[in-house]
Amino acid sequence: MNHPVAPELAAAWTAVGLPRKHESAELHVLGQATYTDDILEVQGTLHAALGLSAKAHAKFSTIDLTAVRASRGVVAVYTAGDIPGTNDCGPIIHDDPIFADGLVQYVGQPLFVVVADTHDNARRAARLAKVDYDELPAVLTPQAARAAQSYVLPPMKLARGDAQAAFERAPHRVQGELHVGGQEQFYLEGQIAYAIPKEGSGMLVQCSTQHPSEMQHVVAHALGLHSHHVTVECRRMGGGFGGKESQSALWCAASAIAAHKLKRPVKLRADRDDDMLVTGKRHCFHYLYEVGYDDSGKIVAAKVDMVSRAGYSADLSGPVATRAVCHFDNTYYLSDVDIRAACGKTNTQSNTAFRGFGGPQGAIAIEYVIDDIARNLGKDALDIRKLNFYGKTDHNVTPYGQIVVDNVIHELVAQLEESSEYRARRTAIAQFNAGSPVLKKGLALTPVKFGIAFNVTHLNQAGALVHVYVDGSVLVNHGGTEMGQGINTKVMQCVAHELGVDFARVRVSATDTSKVANTSATAASTGADLNGKAAQDAARQIRDRLAAFAATKHGGAAADVRFADDIVYVNGMEIDFPQLVQQAYLARVQLWSDGFYATPGLHWDPKTMTGNPFSYFAYGAAVSEVVVDTLTGEWKLLRAGVLYDAGNSLNPAIDIGQVEGAFIQGMGWLTTEELWWNAGGKLMTHAPSTYKIPAISDCPEDFRVQLFKNRNVADSIHRSKAVGEPPLLLPFSVFFAIRDAVAAVGDNTVNPPLNAPATCEEILKAVCAVQAQAAHKA
Repeated sequence: MNHPVAPELAAAWTAVGLPRKHESAELHVLGQATYTDDILEVQGTLHAALGLSAKAHAKFSTIDLTAVRASRGVVAVYTAGDIPGTNDCGPIIHDDPIFADGLVQYVGQPLFVVVADTHDNARRAARLAKVDYDELPAVLTPQAARAAQSYVLPPMKLARGDAQAAFERAPHRVQGELHVGGQEQFYLEGQIAYAIPKEGSGMLVQCSTQHPSEMQHVVAHALGLHSHHVTVECRRMGGGFGGKESQSALWCAASAIAAHKLKRPVKLRADRDDDMLVTGKRHCFHYLYEVGYDDSGKIVAAKVDMVSRAGYSADLSGPVATRAVCHFDNTYYLSDVDIRAACGKTNTQSNTAFRGFGGPQGAIAIEYVIDDIARNLGKDALDIRKLNFYGKTDHNVTPYGQIVVDNVIHELVAQLEESSEYRARRTAIAQFNAGSPVLKKGLALTPVKFGIAFNVTHLNQAGALVHVYVDGSVLVNHGGTEMGQGINTKVMQCVAHELGVDFARVRVSATDTSKVANTSATAASTGADLNGKAAQDAARQIRDRLAAFAATKHGGAAADVRFADDIVYVNGMEIDFPQLVQQAYLARVQLWSDGFYATPGLHWDPKTMTGNPFSYFAYGAAVSEVVVDTLTGEWKLLRAGVLYDAGNSLNPAIDIGQVEGAFIQGMGWLTTEELWWNAGGKLMTHAPSTYKIPAISDCPEDFRVQLFKNRNVADSIHRSKAVGEPPLLLPFSVFFAIRDAVAAVGDNTVNPPLNAPATCEEILKAVCAVQAQAAHKA
């Protein structure tokens, strides 16, 4: 036990706000952390693999599975006709079949599941099916979807003011197009589900998922059962990033169907190639934009038409597009806007959630425009950004009608501008570029404003259970899922703080739909916000019961009882927490409780696209310096500085780690991670050999990350702020630093037509374009 604190200091004791290591850190390092594939297999376990379509868009009448069934070790093969219940795993709109039935809509779409004695035998057998396809025309890009008016959902529009009239008054206009590619989640642990039949038609599914309750619903519908027949459990994931929010459903359903049919446990583990071929990624976007501005660079009118590559089905494309629309403004007040977004139906994987959930795709467009404006006026882009920032008391309402409160972007950017020596470095870079004909340096400082909450209001709820055992130990179960981001650590800290006990007394058990029901996905950066509040609520009820008991037994008022550092202070006495718990148990005091939390003040009208969709905003800024070889397009990030607003951070160590990871992941999206489909619609970048995520050598040697001191004005858990998604927008600074370096080829008089990802090839194309335009001007 820790040394007790004096009663007058008890109120100052805390278990939150401390840089505590991840609760599973030692298990991770020692290789003892149990992931789904590490769970000891039940006797009789079989292994499954999916048979995949070889065509992007085609009809088929029959599948010849003779060779599959005759293959070594094969026990059974199941197609759409064998599904006991509903052939669907779509999270919102039911347009996403588990197995294709007569129509395939992308290369890699599952046609059947084969079950064998080993994983290798199942995977080899799955390749032996013969399918006669009647090919149909395929739409592969968002541009083609726009041209064909091919959409999975009706297009959406958000308008404020009179954009057309404002354009007519604007002294200057800039217009153009931009393409920003998608991104593979590339979690270290691939998609996996292990289905184990239980008595009375029950089914236990152990899987890697961000949304156990959604998996419970999908499996129940596929098996034609009720939700109470199905239990879904997830101890931890080896990464998720949104890729396991809705798209773990296919794997759960397929394994459960096979297990239900055979009455034997079935494991379905995706190999990396299959995983990347089958699953959706971050949506790529194509933009057509037009912006009016005055002589100073202030934006007076803005129009943008965004089309995403949704894939063949809706999945989460609607909410992704909505968030893109709501983040087009980023940190800038836009008085008159016309913002349109459409979800292009393409014959590719159905794209899905990815860290940022459309927010990064929305915000990068306005940043690109501001970069254009600055170069057109011969000004520093940072000055144009600061000029257009939201105001404190006026010009502080978003295009969708939410007031921007706690606007700290002015102070935050000013602090980073000074600490990073931005102005001095800008001068030094200009001098370097003047004397360097081949290597060019670039610098950019970009801001972030990111709304925190689910787009859909009813998802902003969470539940938790807290048990205090007779020995004083504490077990917590909540609806969030651990994917390495530290949600369990933060929830444990919140419970320890509420009960006044040492962190070591608290343990979190696996997320389990039979313990906390009807949970929301761990997504939208709400995991700690929602589940931390729910667990706090449960722990507070237990503490209040213990306080009332202590006052009754030892005198004094319950309101004066204090819990801190494993000691209970009551009526001048000090009692060890376990001792009080034992006394309370003998007195038949309830030592467990459920907790619940629903985020207040949220509302959204999807028809008018107005409301208060976010609980609060998180802010941040980053400044990056790069050097580009203009002969090859190669580049290097020399230095990066980040200042991020985590409010009253629950755990600064974890939060800084999240910021660092998000920055590098976002940098990969914008620079190296290129998805490429061939003319037949097959994804060719479906393995580490062809898909380039950032490595340690891509991280800057000089990488400075700090948290901005800013207590959240919203009543979030201990006034902290989310840190999952917003930092992914910080590496905009890397992309625009590269663009700045390329512009130096033309003495910063030409806007480089640089698309993302800014691969070496894309950079070289932009360099050539700048050189050609600069020569034409001369």
